[in-house]
Amino acid sequence: MTPTHADKTGDAGSRNGFVGLVIGAIGVVYGDIGTSPLYAFREALRPFAADGIHEPEVIGLISLMVWTLTVIVTFKYVLFLLRADNDGEGGTLSLLALLMKKMGRNVPVLFFAGLIGAALFIGDAMITPALSVMSALEGLKLITPTFADYVPLASAAIMIVLFAAQSRGTAAVSMFFGPVTVLWFLAMAAGGLIHIGDDWRILAALNPLNALSFLAHAGTVGLIVLGAVFLTVTGCEALYADLGHFGRRPIQTAWFVLVFPALLLNYLGQGALVLAHPETASNPFFLMFPDWILLPVVILATMATIIASQAVITGAFSLARSAVHLGFLPRLRIKFTSETNTGQIYVPSVNLLLLIGVLMLIFSFGDSESLATAYGISVTGTMVISTMLVFQFLRAVWGYSLVLAAVLLLPLFTIEVMFLAANLLKIYDGGWVPVALALAIMILMWTWTRGQAYLKRLRANNEIPLDSFIKSIERKSEHAPVTVPGTAVFLTSVPDRTPNVLLHNLKHNHVLHEQNVILTVWTEDEPYVPDSRRIKISQLSPRFVRLDIIFGFMDDPDVTRALALCREGGFKFEIMKTSFYLGRRNLVRTPNTGLPGWQERIFMALEGFAIDPSDYFNLPSNRVVELGEQVAI
Repeated sequence: MTPTHADKTGDAGSRNGFVGLVIGAIGVVYGDIGTSPLYAFREALRPFAADGIHEPEVIGLISLMVWTLTVIVTFKYVLFLLRADNDGEGGTLSLLALLMKKMGRNVPVLFFAGLIGAALFIGDAMITPALSVMSALEGLKLITPTFADYVPLASAAIMIVLFAAQSRGTAAVSMFFGPVTVLWFLAMAAGGLIHIGDDWRILAALNPLNALSFLAHAGTVGLIVLGAVFLTVTGCEALYADLGHFGRRPIQTAWFVLVFPALLLNYLGQGALVLAHPETASNPFFLMFPDWILLPVVILATMATIIASQAVITGAFSLARSAVHLGFLPRLRIKFTSETNTGQIYVPSVNLLLLIGVLMLIFSFGDSESLATAYGISVTGTMVISTMLVFQFLRAVWGYSLVLAAVLLLPLFTIEVMFLAANLLKIYDGGWVPVALALAIMILMWTWTRGQAYLKRLRANNEIPLDSFIKSIERKSEHAPVTVPGTAVFLTSVPDRTPNVLLHNLKHNHVLHEQNVILTVWTEDEPYVPDSRRIKISQLSPRFVRLDIIFGFMDDPDVTRALALCREGGFKFEIMKTSFYLGRRNLVRTPNTGLPGWQERIFMALEGFAIDPSDYFNLPSNRVVELGEQVAI
């Protein structure tokens, strides 16, 4: 579904191209937030069901939902945050990469904020599919109550098929995402519009004073209800993360032309329906529709929730790729499922992790009502983190003063912290699940980052400076190694030190090639690096060349393709006469040194999980030589 890079701005191209981006954005960007009406108002009403539902409660809740959508989605994300991009890319990790580029990588608060935001997004990617699909299928209870017992099994079956299809790519079905979701929003708008006339008092919800009055008089129940109200804005982080796929203007146009009006009409219609018929509070969304059309609406809702699930799954894949390139995760196997769009990727390990998590959630909670209690913490946490990062963005990138940045963001930050506090009340009712998921993922990323930094320091202390090695090897002596024809490429992450694999090759084989390349692959804190900046060649001696290949964190790290660019830089070699030397390290635990024992075990497990560098960098398999070494940690 990813357009070409030239189309990402949304400012160029034909009108048809722009309309296509708008429709695509409706399907992918707003798929998650578009399924919230299935359960948000229903869950917000639940605390009042025992004592009866009254007019001030209905109007107050709908007013809260309307103004939550207005303040958080419209003002924060659509109008403001979409402008805070990293070379056209959005999302927590993209924003973190930009800040690390501006402020340096050694900012612990910034680093951990980014890790927490990324971890919470993965947790959200597990809960969203389970909650959305179960909410849609539960509409069948209104057609035949006997189906209630089969909702978890049917939901699990849909999820298994959806995750199994990821390896084939989404290009074949993504063309239907936009039109189906457009139809879904139109159906929601129609359902709401028909029922607004049931009780015109619901229009009072458009007055924000009713939302404030509700909170002022609701007491502790109001704080509990805030957790359910926040369900109306799930999917905002996906909105920001997909900035690079569709561009700012198409996303904004989709919101104001269709998505926002449809959501407003639907929530107002649900509120008017409950005001006129309080007995419909058990499932106001589906009860808006007459019996004769209920089955098609349930089918359409199920399709919409599958699309919403696909959107967060794709977002999780993209986030994992960015995390790998930024050094937060080991090299994972990434399969490109489209020959033209680099955004179409499949990450098997992440896919399996998400599927296991989704199935556990479905069978552990059993229905959407129970699972809704676990929802919200990851979303609110991500929003709070993004606001903190935006505060630094305003100061470091846009040059705002401390006072001005605080004045602009403090009201929004206060609102989001209130929502987070409300959702934290769900901890004992299942809210601990996303917290535990996020904590586990954050520990994995922190451990990998810390372990890599430790190994880098260890190598720096033990390795020989490259310039000293070249001087010694170029001296004529009777112990000089035998020169063999061809080119040898030695991969290393520390370009000013002699690669261990080069030393091992000399030690065991006693040969040196005619041409030796010290290759380092760099990942910039920007999403894409043009081919004009892809390579940097430095002649170190007649036989030694240093080659730097630079990728963005959203680029495909294809070293073989990048090497073809060397000819333009005056460095020529034949790929079939070139050998690539890689070091395969075997980690050995040593007591009382390096990382704590528990972190050593996690780091070693992650190391074993990483794929072979030759696969990750797309090196020709028949030209790769691997030499092993033991590394004590």
